[in-house]
Amino acid sequence: MALSHSEALEAVLFASGEPMTKKKLASFLHTTEGAVATAAEELREKLTGRGLTLVETDGELELRTSPEAADIVKKLREGELSKDLGRAGLEALAVVMYRGGATRTEIDWIRGVNSSQILRSLLLRGLVERTEDPSDKRKYQYRATSDALSHVGVSKKQDLPRYAELSKEADSAIKESEHADV
Repeated sequence: MALSHSEALEAVLFASGEPMTKKKLASFLHTTEGAVATAAEELREKLTGRGLTLVETDGELELRTSPEAADIVKKLREGELSKDLGRAGLEALAVVMYRGGATRTEIDWIRGVNSSQILRSLLLRGLVERTEDPSDKRKYQYRATSDALSHVGVSKKQDLPRYAELSKEADSAIKESEHADV
């Protein structure tokens, strides 16, 4: 049984875990931006009174928890924040810090695994911030915050252990990945 446009939109937005432009969604779903807008309206109606809501900003759509679920989600986040970062969190944070900012794709490439949930945790903790990637407006770049520097006990990224050496290695790995994509 094939998915309706609104069901496909819901699945893609849920899986991405990030806002997506209507243009990118249209391309991904092999449809038009108008059809995405129609599917978004259908999805918004289906989600009424549920734990999720569809958030629409200038040209982007994102699935979020509904305002009515705020208290329970807050408890969940507090639980997440009380845990240690763990090895995966420290790896992703190290990539961001040594690279001076990185896209999720770059972090995934260096770590060798999907980093979506780890980046979400780092965002919630205020250790990274997500900004528009200056080289490609369709992507986001993650940058370490001053809280991240404080968390690892340095005042600037250049004070990180073996900074010059490891930042060059990270840059080389990314250049290698770009050539592998060609």
